[in-house]
Amino acid sequence: MFLGGYGLYLLFSLPALLLGLWAQFKVKSAFNQYSRVRSFTGLTGAEVARRMLNSNGLNNVQVEEVGGMLSDHYDPTSRTLRLSREVFHSNSLAAAGVAAHESGHAVQHAEGYTALKFRTAMVPSVQIGSWLGPIIFIVGYFFSSESLSWAGILLFAATALFALVTLPVELDATRRAKGWLATSGVIYNSEMDGVSKVLDAAALTYVAAAIQAISTVLYYVFLLMGRNRD
Repeated sequence: MFLGGYGLYLLFSLPALLLGLWAQFKVKSAFNQYSRVRSFTGLTGAEVARRMLNSNGLNNVQVEEVGGMLSDHYDPTSRTLRLSREVFHSNSLAAAGVAAHESGHAVQHAEGYTALKFRTAMVPSVQIGSWLGPIIFIVGYFFSSESLSWAGILLFAATALFALVTLPVELDATRRAKGWLATSGVIYNSEMDGVSKVLDAAALTYVAAAIQAISTVLYYVFLLMGRNRD
């Protein structure tokens, strides 16, 4: 029974959910801590981003302020790096780390980084599969249509694949950010520990998201297989 799978759902989803909550706590805690620590150079997030972009020949990439807490992102369609107010105007270690990380995505785009291109291409299918997949699965499950249920699982599996592809993209952007900050003089060596803690905590959220997506897919599969054995 669908409700009978509640224990199975907890088995697959609870550990991933707890990891996700812990990851969110870690990133907010690290950001809050190091957003109060001013960098020795005193450069704002916007200035850090501009310097990293220019040093990689990306003078044509714009840096803009965007609303929302930790809403920082790089938009490849308009070649624009958007930083939240907390990062754009701040001269903290946290702001420097976030700005450099997002600039790393711009460098990836300029270099044609394969994983980033693949992730971008997946966006339309993920937008559909993330909400339509579970609906199709549930409809197929209740109406005893195994083919429909598997179709729902396959659609939602695109979300898990997207989360997996996101991991190397984010980890590589973090690697680029750390490497540039450590050698550019924007951040002193004694400050890199704080920057690393912010970036590593952020990376953990992507690991948690991938585990959550995979756990949900496995739950659907085991639920369907369990019903077929009944």
